[in-house]
Amino acid sequence: MDLAIRGKTALITGAQGGIGLATAQKLEAEGVNLILSDREMASLEEATKELKSDPLLVTADVTDQGEVDALVAKGIERFGVVDIVIHTAGVTGAKGDPLALSDDDYEHAWKIDFFSAVRLARATIPAMRERGWGRFICLTSENTVQPYWEEAVYNSAKAALSAFIKNLSYKEAAHGVLCNTVAPAFVASPMTDGMMEKRAEALDCSFEEAIESFLDEERPGIVAKRRGEADEVAFVIAMLASEHASFINGSNLRVDGGAVMSVQN
Repeated sequence: MDLAIRGKTALITGAQGGIGLATAQKLEAEGVNLILSDREMASLEEATKELKSDPLLVTADVTDQGEVDALVAKGIERFGVVDIVIHTAGVTGAKGDPLALSDDDYEHAWKIDFFSAVRLARATIPAMRERGWGRFICLTSENTVQPYWEEAVYNSAKAALSAFIKNLSYKEAAHGVLCNTVAPAFVASPMTDGMMEKRAEALDCSFEEAIESFLDEERPGIVAKRRGEADEVAFVIAMLASEHASFINGSNLRVDGGAVMSVQN
């Protein structure tokens, strides 16, 4: 399908791997100009070396408004505009008893998983609004509607992010700027690799057995009994970025294999 966004410019955070990189590949195939950002240039260059469109690579700390502003400015200097923002950067943060976790634990996740989106919105949406077209898409999680006890810092920050994007959607659509979230669950990535490696060590089992037991015990709703693929999430993100998604606004699209076991957005 032609997404009708050839020549648009997309800024993707967390672009060096997983969902961010898969999204970049899909948008590149649609003729979209790419501004790709992550924390480390060497890793970003290595991850994106197969891309053919000569994307702009920029390192930025999304916890710093000045660095976010500079990232956007570099993109505008290269391509003239930023039409689409796809914010995938985030952390799982500290885990454990919600009352035993420190203020710093909560604030670390809050600064990266929530306030980074506020900073990006400040830096990009006003210009989109003036041009009358834009897409602002953030990655949330199944945890926003189905929180897990030991992941309180992540649950709280991602739930706040979901609420913030919904809040933006009420007014920005009048200016042609559509704001949505995508909520994946248990997607194959360095993040879930690390989770399963720790589980395998704790249970004294193989990596594959750790995944199998996790699905059985922690995610029974995923009846396919596998992790999702980054490409499957990227497809949904690309669709939301397209011209064809012109009546989708303020939505949270789950790509979770059925992990959320209730009728919820």
